[in-house]
Amino acid sequence: MSVLPLVFTSGWASGINAYAVVLLFGVFGATGLTDEVPASLQRTDVLVAAGVLFLCEAVADKIPYVDSIWDSVHTVIRPIAGAVVGALLAGQNGSLPELAAGAVGGSTALLSHFVKAGTRMAVNTSPEPFSNIALSLAEDLGVAAIVTFAVFHPVAASVVAGVLLLAGLAILVFLAKQIRRGWRRWSQRREERRLAAPVARPRAQGPPDDGSDHF
Repeated sequence: MSVLPLVFTSGWASGINAYAVVLLFGVFGATGLTDEVPASLQRTDVLVAAGVLFLCEAVADKIPYVDSIWDSVHTVIRPIAGAVVGALLAGQNGSLPELAAGAVGGSTALLSHFVKAGTRMAVNTSPEPFSNIALSLAEDLGVAAIVTFAVFHPVAASVVAGVLLLAGLAILVFLAKQIRRGWRRWSQRREERRLAAPVARPRAQGPPDDGSDHF
């Protein structure tokens, strides 16, 4: 079977949490649950680094506005991770050129990253932090569940990942339209208030008083 469904799913998951993807694949390969994982992802130093970075992201991802800063830094990291993981999976399987797999994994990761970053910016406008924490936990659990599902059922998992990606892009477009509409209304109200404000007229001033009496 072609490795393309697994590459697509890993790319989507990498755009959400790249370190979790590397860690999960590495653990699955090291424990013998699958032979699709290349040896480079099973190395101890890779697993330790992925685990430490995953913990850092798990904390930063749940703090409002800190998560957006973290996302901006990972705009480059997540697509690269998706491309590298996809290329490694293709090289291990041999049924898909590594360059094509890297392109699929990287582009999918970039799209899902934009969905995550845009959704987080919208959620951060909420004054309470609980929605941010809940969304972060849902993302972590979703990535873990779909990557695990993809190891055993790659085609079905890729369908789920595709549906989630399309739904996320639709939500992102909807939020962008709402933000643009709100900004337009705010600008109109500001202009109306400016035009309705009374214009201050300068007070009339007489000739300067030189202290002399005029008859």
